[in-house]
This record gives sequence, C-alpha cells and structure tokens, in this order.
Amino acid sequence: FLTSILFSGCYSFRGISIDYNTVKTYYVDQFANNALNAQPALSQRLTEDLKEKIRTESRLVLNDVNPDIEFKGAIVRYDVSSEAPQPGETTALNRLTITTAIEFINNKDEENRWKKNFSFFYDFPSSQDLSSVEEDAISTISNQMMEDIFNAAFTDW
Repeated sequence: FLTSILFSGCYSFRGISIDYNTVKTYYVDQFANNALNAQPALSQRLTEDLKEKIRTESRLVLNDVNPDIEFKGAIVRYDVSSEAPQPGETTALNRLTITTAIEFINNKDEENRWKKNFSFFYDFPSSQDLSSVEEDAISTISNQMMEDIFNAAFTDW
C-alpha cells in the first residue's frame, strides 16, 4: 500500500520516468532559424512537433508562465550533401541533414540542465531534387529528432 502511494506521482513508459509531484508544466520556446538554407516555416514546425511529442507522451501541461521545464532551440544546420560516389564522379544519393541546438532547463532542479545538438539525415536519390522529397524528408527527420530530444530530457531522471 505504501509503495503505491510513493509512486503514484511518477510516470514511467518505455523507460521514461517523470516525477509529476515535482514537474507539472513545460514550455517550448519558438525555435530560431540560424541555418542559411532552411525553409522559413521549419522553425515553427519543429517547435510544434516538440510540443506535440511532449503533450502526447507525457502528462505535462503546456504553460508559458513560469514553466517547470523549458526547451529553447535553434536550427543550426540545414544542408544537402552528395553521398555514395559512383564511377564518373557522380553520386547515387543526396543527403539532407538538419541539426538543432537544444537547451533544456529544469526550473525545479538547477542541476538538471543541458545544451546538446541533435542531428538527423534523410537520403534520397540524386535523380530527384530536394523540393520533390523535402516534405517527407523533414517529417522523417523531425520524428527522429523529437524522439531523441524527448528521450534526452526525460530518461535521465
């Protein structure tokens, strides 16, 4: 009986543990777009994707006034590179890479803060141009990036 009382405020799912007795709210500041080639709307999309990830995978409540947890982010890289060189100096694949710099602030625990870069890529045939695959690429990259950010923030408790 005592054990159930002690752990009633904790949430654990897939190795993620959040103490809801201490932490109840979160806020995701609008991502800055510091990458030269990124779509103008990408910062808003990544901001909303992170909010949605936290909303759907935790019981934390979005609150922009004195939140318990804060995320600040910036897109620092958005570029296409050539991969898989072929004979004759051609490439079989192009790679879109997006990197974000994320700051995590736990206002309930001053020791639990960090700044990390999160990067993910999407390969596509060199016969296609970026505009034809960009939506799928961004979606794939964002999904993995949000998973990595969420896990970094909430698996070290």
